[in-house]
Amino acid sequence: MREYVTTKQEINKNSLPYNLYQKAKRHGIWNPVDIDFSQDKEDWKKLTPEQQLEVKTQFAQFIGGEEAVTADILPMIMAMSKKGWFEEETFLTTFLFEEAKHAEFFSLFLEEIGVTEDLSDLLTPGYHMLFDQTLPKVMGRLLEDQSPEALLDAAVTYNIFAEGVLAETGYWFFYEALSKANLFPGFISGIRNVKRDEGRHIGFGTFLIQRLISEHPELNLYDRVQQRLGELMPIAQKLTERKEGQKVTSLGIEEGRAMEFALKQLRARLEVLSRAQGKTLEEIYRTEVIFE
Repeated sequence: MREYVTTKQEINKNSLPYNLYQKAKRHGIWNPVDIDFSQDKEDWKKLTPEQQLEVKTQFAQFIGGEEAVTADILPMIMAMSKKGWFEEETFLTTFLFEEAKHAEFFSLFLEEIGVTEDLSDLLTPGYHMLFDQTLPKVMGRLLEDQSPEALLDAAVTYNIFAEGVLAETGYWFFYEALSKANLFPGFISGIRNVKRDEGRHIGFGTFLIQRLISEHPELNLYDRVQQRLGELMPIAQKLTERKEGQKVTSLGIEEGRAMEFALKQLRARLEVLSRAQGKTLEEIYRTEVIFE
């Protein structure tokens, strides 16, 4: 017979996942349809065709990625349920809602500025490698395998790499190329909400990995984290590559700066994850690891 946590009054209200759930209820209720994109429409008309292509290429990666992660989070929710980790499962219900909303946000922005064509041709080889191959495989494994290694591989790929390295690098692009130039105020206001949501998602993944490292010291899981990220970083290289010979993009992004930022994010994630070594689960539960 199934044991119900809530009937036994044993929800751990001091746990990080439960606290992230509370934060999601307070800060995650924003609606993309409430955003005013009127100035964004005018700004779009000011861009050159080359600049418009650069924006559309970046957006194609993001909107496709948001839709992909909305689908791919489902096996992790099911894995948390099978493990009986109610607080983790509870938070992930907000995670799914927010990822779907992010996809809606990008889609609505493109519609509002008049971009209605199919952007599939702008998806890069690096995009396809991650979102069509690597991520579905590692997340789908959780349907049958909830081992520490499978859970860690999923969290590293999804939360730390896709969100904590790649998405954060995308936000950097939006700030450097658009916000600094006072372009797309409606979009920038929305991306702040997206980034805040993603901060909770990264915080959850960081916690989950730290929990696994703490609970299974015999498995040397931090070494596995480093190995996994080393295998994934070539994808970041492919996603940040520019046209051959292009030192500065049409929106002023210098060659190599995006990859430099991605590596900075990677080092920051690894440094936080390393702190789990030698800590008890109770210490991990009390740790604040959210990035906003």
